[in-house]
Amino acid sequence: MTGVSGTGKSSALAELGRRGYRVVDTDDPGWREYRDYVQSSDELHRGEWLWVEERMTTLLDSDDGRSLFVAGCSTNQSTFYDRFNAVVLLSTPADVILERVAHGTTNEYGKSPLERAMILDDLANVEPLLRASCTHELDASRPLEGVVADLIAIASSDTTRR
Repeated sequence: MTGVSGTGKSSALAELGRRGYRVVDTDDPGWREYRDYVQSSDELHRGEWLWVEERMTTLLDSDDGRSLFVAGCSTNQSTFYDRFNAVVLLSTPADVILERVAHGTTNEYGKSPLERAMILDDLANVEPLLRASCTHELDASRPLEGVVADLIAIASSDTTRR
Protein backbone atom coordinates (compact mmCIF):
# COMPACT_ATOMS: atom_id res chain seq x y z
CA MET A 1 0.00 0.00 0.00
CA THR A 2 1.45 3.33 -1.02
CA GLY A 3 0.51 6.99 -1.26
CA VAL A 4 1.71 10.39 -0.19
CA SER A 5 1.71 11.45 3.46
CA GLY A 6 -1.75 11.92 4.92
CA THR A 7 -3.63 9.48 2.71
CA GLY A 8 -4.30 7.07 5.57
CA LYS A 9 -1.73 4.32 5.06
CA SER A 10 -0.82 4.11 8.74
CA SER A 11 -4.46 4.14 9.86
CA ALA A 12 -5.37 1.35 7.42
CA LEU A 13 -2.33 -0.65 8.48
CA ALA A 14 -3.18 -0.27 12.17
CA GLU A 15 -6.71 -1.56 11.55
CA LEU A 16 -5.40 -4.49 9.48
CA GLY A 17 -3.01 -5.33 12.32
CA ARG A 18 -5.86 -5.23 14.83
CA ARG A 19 -7.65 -7.77 12.64
CA GLY A 20 -4.72 -10.18 12.82
CA TYR A 21 -2.98 -9.51 9.52
CA ARG A 22 0.78 -9.25 9.30
CA VAL A 23 1.67 -5.58 8.82
CA VAL A 24 4.80 -3.49 8.34
CA ASP A 25 4.83 0.29 8.34
CA THR A 26 8.04 1.30 6.58
CA ASP A 27 7.87 4.65 8.40
CA ASP A 28 8.80 2.73 11.56
CA PRO A 29 12.45 2.81 12.66
CA GLY A 30 14.76 0.42 10.86
CA TRP A 31 12.72 0.08 7.67
CA ARG A 32 13.94 3.18 5.86
CA GLU A 33 16.89 5.53 5.81
CA TYR A 34 17.28 9.12 4.68
CA ARG A 35 19.81 10.03 2.02
CA ASP A 36 20.70 13.67 1.46
CA TYR A 37 21.09 14.75 -2.14
CA VAL A 38 24.65 15.81 -2.92
CA GLN A 39 23.32 18.94 -4.58
CA SER A 40 19.94 20.07 -3.35
CA SER A 41 17.91 22.14 -5.78
CA ASP A 42 15.78 23.77 -3.07
CA GLU A 43 14.40 23.37 0.44
CA LEU A 44 11.69 20.94 -0.72
CA HIS A 45 14.13 18.57 -2.43
CA ARG A 46 16.92 17.99 0.10
CA GLY A 47 17.01 14.21 -0.02
CA GLU A 48 14.90 11.07 -0.09
CA TRP A 49 13.76 8.20 2.06
CA LEU A 50 14.76 4.72 0.89
CA TRP A 51 13.64 1.34 2.11
CA VAL A 52 16.41 -0.71 3.72
CA GLU A 53 16.58 -3.29 0.95
CA GLU A 54 18.19 -6.11 2.96
CA ARG A 55 15.52 -5.87 5.64
CA MET A 56 12.71 -5.75 3.05
CA THR A 57 14.15 -8.78 1.24
CA THR A 58 14.27 -10.74 4.50
CA LEU A 59 10.67 -9.77 5.26
CA LEU A 60 9.42 -10.80 1.85
CA ASP A 61 11.31 -14.10 2.04
CA SER A 62 9.43 -14.94 5.27
CA ASP A 63 5.93 -16.42 5.24
CA ASP A 64 3.73 -17.45 8.12
CA GLY A 65 0.66 -18.10 5.98
CA ARG A 66 -1.06 -14.80 6.73
CA SER A 67 -1.48 -11.99 4.23
CA LEU A 68 1.24 -9.37 4.60
CA PHE A 69 0.45 -5.69 4.19
CA VAL A 70 3.39 -3.31 3.73
CA ALA A 71 2.78 0.44 3.72
CA GLY A 72 5.08 3.24 2.71
CA CYS A 73 6.30 5.54 0.02
CA SER A 74 9.95 5.58 -0.99
CA THR A 75 11.93 6.03 -4.16
CA ASN A 76 13.16 2.43 -4.22
CA GLN A 77 9.91 0.65 -3.34
CA SER A 78 9.37 -0.31 -6.99
CA THR A 79 12.43 -2.56 -6.66
CA PHE A 80 10.13 -4.93 -4.78
CA TYR A 81 6.94 -4.63 -6.84
CA ASP A 82 7.49 -8.02 -8.46
CA ARG A 83 7.45 -9.55 -4.97
CA PHE A 84 3.99 -8.17 -4.12
CA ASN A 85 0.67 -9.61 -5.29
CA ALA A 86 -0.72 -6.09 -5.53
CA VAL A 87 0.42 -2.50 -5.22
CA VAL A 88 -2.44 -0.36 -3.92
CA LEU A 89 -2.36 3.41 -4.13
CA LEU A 90 -4.36 5.24 -1.48
CA SER A 91 -5.33 8.61 -2.92
CA THR A 92 -7.02 11.52 -1.23
CA PRO A 93 -7.71 15.13 -2.29
CA ALA A 94 -5.22 17.75 -1.11
CA ASP A 95 -7.68 19.49 1.22
CA VAL A 96 -8.42 16.22 3.04
CA ILE A 97 -4.71 15.42 3.37
CA LEU A 98 -3.89 18.86 4.77
CA GLU A 99 -6.76 18.61 7.24
CA ARG A 100 -5.59 15.16 8.38
CA VAL A 101 -1.97 16.15 8.91
CA ALA A 102 -2.93 19.40 10.65
CA HIS A 103 -5.11 17.63 13.21
CA GLY A 104 -3.54 14.18 13.34
CA THR A 105 -2.30 12.96 16.70
CA THR A 106 -0.34 9.84 15.71
CA ASN A 107 2.28 11.52 13.52
CA GLU A 108 3.92 14.93 13.78
CA TYR A 109 4.78 15.10 10.07
CA GLY A 110 2.90 17.77 8.17
CA LYS A 111 2.57 20.29 10.96
CA SER A 112 5.08 22.82 9.58
CA PRO A 113 4.55 24.97 6.47
CA LEU A 114 7.61 23.36 4.82
CA GLU A 115 6.27 19.84 5.43
CA ARG A 116 2.85 20.78 4.05
CA ALA A 117 4.57 22.22 0.97
CA MET A 118 6.49 18.95 0.60
CA ILE A 119 3.25 16.97 0.79
CA LEU A 120 1.65 19.12 -1.92
CA ASP A 121 4.77 18.75 -4.07
CA ASP A 122 4.60 14.96 -3.64
CA LEU A 123 0.91 15.01 -4.50
CA ALA A 124 1.68 16.83 -7.77
CA ASN A 125 4.87 15.00 -8.73
CA VAL A 126 5.08 11.65 -6.95
CA GLU A 127 1.46 10.50 -6.89
CA PRO A 128 1.21 10.36 -10.72
CA LEU A 129 4.23 8.03 -10.75
CA LEU A 130 2.64 5.85 -8.07
CA ARG A 131 -0.63 5.81 -10.01
CA ALA A 132 1.16 4.68 -13.18
CA SER A 133 2.75 1.71 -11.42
CA CYS A 134 0.01 0.53 -9.04
CA THR A 135 -2.36 -2.36 -9.63
CA HIS A 136 -5.25 -0.76 -7.71
CA GLU A 137 -6.23 2.70 -6.55
CA LEU A 138 -8.54 3.33 -3.62
CA ASP A 139 -10.23 6.57 -2.63
CA ALA A 140 -8.99 6.89 0.94
CA SER A 141 -11.04 9.99 1.72
CA ARG A 142 -13.97 7.71 2.55
CA PRO A 143 -14.42 5.96 5.92
CA LEU A 144 -11.55 3.73 7.01
CA GLU A 145 -13.81 0.68 7.30
CA GLY A 146 -14.47 0.71 3.54
CA VAL A 147 -10.81 1.20 2.66
CA VAL A 148 -9.79 -1.71 4.88
CA ALA A 149 -12.54 -3.94 3.46
CA ASP A 150 -11.26 -3.20 -0.05
CA LEU A 151 -7.66 -3.91 0.96
CA ILE A 152 -8.70 -7.28 2.40
CA ALA A 153 -10.66 -8.09 -0.76
CA ILE A 154 -7.65 -7.24 -2.93
CA ALA A 155 -5.39 -9.40 -0.76
CA SER A 156 -7.89 -12.27 -0.99
CA SER A 157 -8.04 -12.16 -4.77
CA ASP A 158 -6.10 -14.84 -6.63
CA THR A 159 -5.28 -12.61 -9.59
CA THR A 160 -4.33 -9.21 -8.27
CA ARG A 161 -1.35 -8.44 -10.56
CA ARG A 162 -2.28 -6.93 -13.89
